[in-house]
Amino acid sequence: MLTVTAGQSRRALVAGSVGNFIEWYEFGVYGYLATVIAGNFFTLDGQSGLTGLILTYASFALAFFCRPIGAIIFGRIGDKIGRKPTLIAVVLLMTVATAIIGLLPTYAAIGVAAPLLLTLMRMLQGLFAGGEFGGAVSLMTEFAPKGKRGIYGAWQSFTVSLGLLTGVGLVALLAHFLTATQLTQWGWRIPFLLALPMGLVALWLRLQLDETPAFKQAKSIESKPLKASPGQTIKAIALGIGRMMGWSAGGYTFLVVMPSYLQTSLHATFLQALVATVLANVGFALAILPAGKLSDKIGRKAVMVAAMLVIIILTFPLLHLLQDTQSSLMAKGIAVLIAGAAIGVVAGPGPAMLAEMFPTHTRYTGLGLSYSLSNAVFSGCAGLIITGLIKETGNLDIPAYYVVATCVVSLFALMTLRGNAHRQEDF
Repeated sequence: MLTVTAGQSRRALVAGSVGNFIEWYEFGVYGYLATVIAGNFFTLDGQSGLTGLILTYASFALAFFCRPIGAIIFGRIGDKIGRKPTLIAVVLLMTVATAIIGLLPTYAAIGVAAPLLLTLMRMLQGLFAGGEFGGAVSLMTEFAPKGKRGIYGAWQSFTVSLGLLTGVGLVALLAHFLTATQLTQWGWRIPFLLALPMGLVALWLRLQLDETPAFKQAKSIESKPLKASPGQTIKAIALGIGRMMGWSAGGYTFLVVMPSYLQTSLHATFLQALVATVLANVGFALAILPAGKLSDKIGRKAVMVAAMLVIIILTFPLLHLLQDTQSSLMAKGIAVLIAGAAIGVVAGPGPAMLAEMFPTHTRYTGLGLSYSLSNAVFSGCAGLIITGLIKETGNLDIPAYYVVATCVVSLFALMTLRGNAHRQEDF
């Protein structure tokens, strides 16, 4: 193994994290502004507000289904020519697509072309974002010092939480300082346009990077590598998706879909819904790094299995507490904080767990596909599935059924983890 300096490790951590921050900041903003975006782009003539919200989430889902395509395209590039150049291209393209959303005309200005253009930009965002996770996690874990892959990989999840918190915080500030009319007319554009300066900072940081030692070593012995067969890689990707299902579904249900659910189903105000979401994301953020560090000591399996059990047991009681009109605001706040923290305990060891499933020459692609396919189905569709089923059935427990069902599958998939996988040296 080539020598890694402390400076290289730190640069990899910052440069890998910053792209994740921008990616999830934007995806969070879109989710938090879903009702405003629905009014501007998807509330078509003669259709109800709920229908517009469902169309907004359909656009959200389409972006996620483009992520696996991006994971294949950029993953193959990253496994062939390197992590650094691929991550530079990804963050540049992702930033441009996000900024363009902030400039798009609305349905009132250009009619049906507006939702079509927005959906196109969302799809391009998804395509480019598909190349982010695999490269960022490969970068951070391949530069991690011995015995610290869990905590280094956890920074990917931690910057996801920072991105979501920054997004919801900015939207909350806009909702506080702007009137509803101002927010609807032009205020919603600000978060998307701010992605441009963020992206320039991320680009500069990634230009300072070195290529990972694991990738250099793999290329130096490329003439006689021990390669996994396509069947083994596909099996690992399928297992990775199973291990991620609960993380994807629970994360998006509690951290992103929550504002719209509280507004449309529980009749909370826009600001109340955002405050609840901030608390959930704070719980998520606080749990991630300790969970990643703990997984370096006792293993990914022990930490993630325990977290999945907690989510399965507590989801229905926590949701019923939110639905109870007699429960106090403090009790509801604690409920969403606990929900977010439980997902954070899964998300802490998650990136390192996935990275350890793939050899260097397929790691970028395998990581990206496992993550993007799981998110496409179980995160990207969360808002669409939950909102649609509540509309059809009137059952307010749909979010709990969705989270518990996916977490049960993940529990069984995580049980197949080797308890000492976190100690493997061949990485």
